[in-house]
Amino acid sequence: MTDDYKDGIQSKIPRLYETENTPADEKLIFHHFFIGNSHWYAAEFDGEDIFYGYAILNGDMQNAEWGYFSLQELKSVKVGPLRVEVDCSWEIKSFALIYGLSAPM
Repeated sequence: MTDDYKDGIQSKIPRLYETENTPADEKLIFHHFFIGNSHWYAAEFDGEDIFYGYAILNGDMQNAEWGYFSLQELKSVKVGPLRVEVDCSWEIKSFALIYGLSAPM
C-alpha cells in the first residue's frame, strides 16, 4: 500500500457510528485490506485514519471481530518483503456476502 493511499470511495464510506444501528449482516463493506491470511473489511471511516470494520487475523475465524483499525498502522505492517495491500478489484457488498459470514456486533 502506498503512503499516499486515497481514493474516491473513502469519501463515500459512512462516518464512524453512522451505521451502528444497522445489523452486521447488512453493513456495506467498502474496502478490503489484506496480507497473507489476514483481512480487514472497512464499513465506516473517520475521514482521516480510523476505520471501523471486521478483522480476521491469520485466518482465525473464531477470534475474528468487529472493531477499529488505523490506516497508518496497516501501512506500517511488514512481513518480510510483504505489506498490507488494498484489494483494488473490491466491489462494495454487504457483510453477509463475504465468505457467507455472519457475526454479532
